[in-house]
Amino acid sequence: MSYAEPQGPGGETHQTATGARPVLTTQQGAPVADDQNSLRAGPRGPGLLEDFHLREKIFHFDHERIPERVVHARGYGAHGFFELTESLADITRADIFQRVGERTEAFVRFSTVAGSKGSADLARDVRGFAVKLYTREGNWDLVGNNIPVFFIQDAIKFPDVIHAAKPEPDRDFPQAQTAHDTFWDFISLTPESMHMVMWIMSDRAIPRSFRFMEGFGVHTFRLLDAEDRSTFVKFHWKPRLGLQSVAWNEAVKLNGADPDFHRRDLWDAINTGAFPEWELGLQLFDEAFADKFDFDVLDPTKLIPEEILPVRVVGRLVLDRTADNFFAETEQVAFCTQNVPPGIDFSNDPLLQGRNFSYLDTQVKRLGGPNFTHIPVNAPRCPFAHFQQDGHMAMHNPKGRVNYEPNSWGAEGGPREDPKRGFRSFAAEDAGPKARLRPESFADHYSQARQFFISQTPIEQKHIGDALVFELSKVERPDIRARMVSHLRNIHPDLASTVAGGLGLAELPQAAQAAQPTREDLPPSEALSIVKRGPNSFRGRKLGVLLTDGADAGLFEALVKAAAKGGAVVEAVTPRISGAVLSDGTTVPGKQSVEGGPSVLFDAVALLVSDNGAALLANDGAARDFVADAFGHCKFIAFTAAAQPLLEKAGVRAELDEGCVALDKAKDAAGFIETCGQLRYWRRELKADLAALA
Repeated sequence: MSYAEPQGPGGETHQTATGARPVLTTQQGAPVADDQNSLRAGPRGPGLLEDFHLREKIFHFDHERIPERVVHARGYGAHGFFELTESLADITRADIFQRVGERTEAFVRFSTVAGSKGSADLARDVRGFAVKLYTREGNWDLVGNNIPVFFIQDAIKFPDVIHAAKPEPDRDFPQAQTAHDTFWDFISLTPESMHMVMWIMSDRAIPRSFRFMEGFGVHTFRLLDAEDRSTFVKFHWKPRLGLQSVAWNEAVKLNGADPDFHRRDLWDAINTGAFPEWELGLQLFDEAFADKFDFDVLDPTKLIPEEILPVRVVGRLVLDRTADNFFAETEQVAFCTQNVPPGIDFSNDPLLQGRNFSYLDTQVKRLGGPNFTHIPVNAPRCPFAHFQQDGHMAMHNPKGRVNYEPNSWGAEGGPREDPKRGFRSFAAEDAGPKARLRPESFADHYSQARQFFISQTPIEQKHIGDALVFELSKVERPDIRARMVSHLRNIHPDLASTVAGGLGLAELPQAAQAAQPTREDLPPSEALSIVKRGPNSFRGRKLGVLLTDGADAGLFEALVKAAAKGGAVVEAVTPRISGAVLSDGTTVPGKQSVEGGPSVLFDAVALLVSDNGAALLANDGAARDFVADAFGHCKFIAFTAAAQPLLEKAGVRAELDEGCVALDKAKDAAGFIETCGQLRYWRRELKADLAALA
């Protein structure tokens, strides 16, 4: 614990290589004698050009940054594996789907879409869910999102939707928000976006954690068997811990309290051994189903309800190791939708076709040239051989004199094609005029948007309305607001009325012109609701315990044990980070201080305070906010009798409901943790907003 370090004449710290410490070197391996001072002509003289160490160090620093991704710039990745649990050998020759129990190395990157690399985690946004699987027959990149549909039907509109969502070019704000004129102007002129609008205005766009969100391949793909027979497939990742999102007010405060909330959650989960896990599910169907289905399976703004076509679980994805270096792996990982192994093929989805073109070009721009596959995180783990050569940062080139084929050099002539094992495309018989056109089967823009809305519980419907009011209230032009409401009239009259009322429109605008009328016969789908598909378990969640000196040690111990048994984590929040001394004299270190640990960081809270502690905290603004926010965000709250003054000062004592649980004795702890399995006491919010019950 000594704080004395060797110092130079100017007081600068010098730490030298001793014992097992390695020697600092230049990039060329030359040992460095002094890393604190540049070479100068005298103590106060000019710097000297011959100082190669300074030049190399500054040169490399000047070139550390590479262009960030145009979209999905804010991302976080981890390593893991995919394990097959059911063979698909009967419908695909893809090697990864052959042998039950076999594990395939994986790297997964989660991200937001619109924000820059330095934006906050809890922006209202689509989340990227990109999975790189290092199969025995090449890398498979399943580049998906946490939402199964998209804004547009044709890739030619992708630059437009992203330009509209990004900061407005004349002012370069807002950052990581769609609550501005250009986005909603584009959306209100693009009816095909209406289904996606329902998803991004729902709680799906503000997930509690990467661990609690679904992933989707979005598009329709094909699986091909050994005879090249085709089966259509849609890919789903389903979290083992279930779904969970946060409240909007909570998201806003989380971005202030911890802008790295999602990153930290994933890091902590993996490094404490609570490895995140998803099931891989497939929706499999043939041409006959596609022909009979109500919507075009090539339309990326549509989904197939799970009640119509159940998801077949065939494997699991586990993340068990964080990246060794964020830049080398998470930042440099390159995903391309075109990367598929033999046995997996594309459909004619026009958005997918455009993505296949775009992603490769993006990697060349970002990573400096065509050899980005030489970067370890992008390199296949299986043997590979080709005649590609040279270019920036080439790490391996063909050996010998032959760099072409066909050639006549026999065994020395390098690799050859393999008609049997190699990738083959499905031999679809397509015909039609060469023209720029949109099929009429893509023209229904409102029916599935309505189906999504009616599939939500009242609290989820309320949140969609609230989100639309918030976003459109930031739009300066009244005509754009009104035009957007005109589309909502085609989705659901209650939603249109709610948003129009929230925006203060004097009267409802006429319904937007619809290429096809909205179908009202599509039934609700429980799979589209987070609340209806809740886990009914507190596993993987976090309990924040507000703890003061003199708090009941038995109650705290019981809470910790009950939470651990339920698979949850407990963090102590104390007046000072040094901790709290409990009733039995033991000291519990604080994981967070009251000032730095607001209740938005936790899924539920408990108030374990002494009489003196409650009196102290009742006069503290941060402590009052801790309680008031937990109550306002519909979290379950446990409290001891001594906490009454704090509840009073926080303004919630008179409003206590069934979501507030008294802790009188140690055995009450287990019941509280079980109650927390409901995740939120949403009736509290509905009670405060009776319009949501209509």
